[in-house]
Amino acid sequence: MILAFDTYYFDQKAKTVCLEFSEWNESKNFKVYTEIIDNVEEYIPGEFYKRELPCILSLLNQIDLSVVKAIVVDGFVYLNDDQKYGLGGYLYEKLNKEIPIIGVAKTNFASIEKNKKALFRGDSKKPLYITSIGIDLDEAFAYVQQMDGEYRMPTLLKELDRLTKEN
Repeated sequence: MILAFDTYYFDQKAKTVCLEFSEWNESKNFKVYTEIIDNVEEYIPGEFYKRELPCILSLLNQIDLSVVKAIVVDGFVYLNDDQKYGLGGYLYEKLNKEIPIIGVAKTNFASIEKNKKALFRGDSKKPLYITSIGIDLDEAFAYVQQMDGEYRMPTLLKELDRLTKEN
């Protein structure tokens, strides 16, 4: 089983959604988990994980982690080439380094060059930025590359974003 997470913030609240699916190229067959948390942390530049990590960890309490092959997060695993953790790295630590984490970011983070790969999907001129921990970066890249969808954003990640922002 593969999990993908995203969180949307509004009115001091956070809505976190997780899609559970079994194959990387899945487009329709998925399960949705969702949770809204009050009184979330303020955003601090460079410390985004302090805001989003508690939301993901809370929602993970609804899921049997023993069968999870990988988790996809919206963001970076590392923030620089010295492997300073971003959201994905901190999540990996919280899960006792047992579940590989793949970061899929829509915008570049200039302080990291070696530990990321730019993935161009469809006809898009803008890449997605892939980072990973607990799994080889080339393997993580290949998984995201084979995700369903002809556009920049894979079908399931686009659906995840839609569900997250839905009232």
